[in-house]
Amino acid sequence: MAEPVRKLVLWDIDHMLIETGGVGSEVFKDAFEQVTGRKINEMAEVTGRTEQVIFRETLDMYGIEDPGGYFPRFVEVQSAGYRARADDMRRRGRVLPGAREVLAALAELPGITQTVLTGNPHPSAVEKLRAFEVDDKLDLNIGAYGTDDPARPNLVGIARQRASQRYGVTFAPERTVIIGDTVSDVDAALTGGAQVIAVASDRTTADELRDAGAAIVFPDLTDTAAIVHAITAMR
Repeated sequence: MAEPVRKLVLWDIDHMLIETGGVGSEVFKDAFEQVTGRKINEMAEVTGRTEQVIFRETLDMYGIEDPGGYFPRFVEVQSAGYRARADDMRRRGRVLPGAREVLAALAELPGITQTVLTGNPHPSAVEKLRAFEVDDKLDLNIGAYGTDDPARPNLVGIARQRASQRYGVTFAPERTVIIGDTVSDVDAALTGGAQVIAVASDRTTADELRDAGAAIVFPDLTDTAAIVHAITAMR
């Protein structure tokens, strides 16, 4: 019997698998203040962007000069904030409808490897996913994170390389699939070399995702069979 075709599925996290119910922005602001000594009321635009970019632009918004060591320290403090507020995240946030079911269904299929491609720093991504107990179907050691590169399209190659090294399999662009809910996710796939399944959210409409170049768009994650079929049918 022929070996199953190996595919790498790269999940976005925020507003795709989970929502923090506003805890995320609060943790960011608290960590920013602890690291820079400056209290902030707002932060740079976050949708579809990496944390490095959000942090740098927030510094610029407040005219704060960075001596070069703020971001690594911020990553540590931010992840500690998520860990300390795990109960708060669970109370105020949620796992998106259908997310657990799709993750579980894909985990049962031979040849499917699941991880994340996210603008979150690695430690914060782990804390968020663990808080909602949706990390067990994901190999977070091979994911690509906002701490790896500020440009989201560059994260595709990073994830593919890590997965290939770990599993001894070459994941070509046609065997790599991003599942995300923003125009930035679509752009990351098209620019970085991957296929894409886009999911509409309260941040991005289905039409916007199609206009960005997504050929496959779902209204949410609740149709497990259809999403699994879309992934397995890709050649």
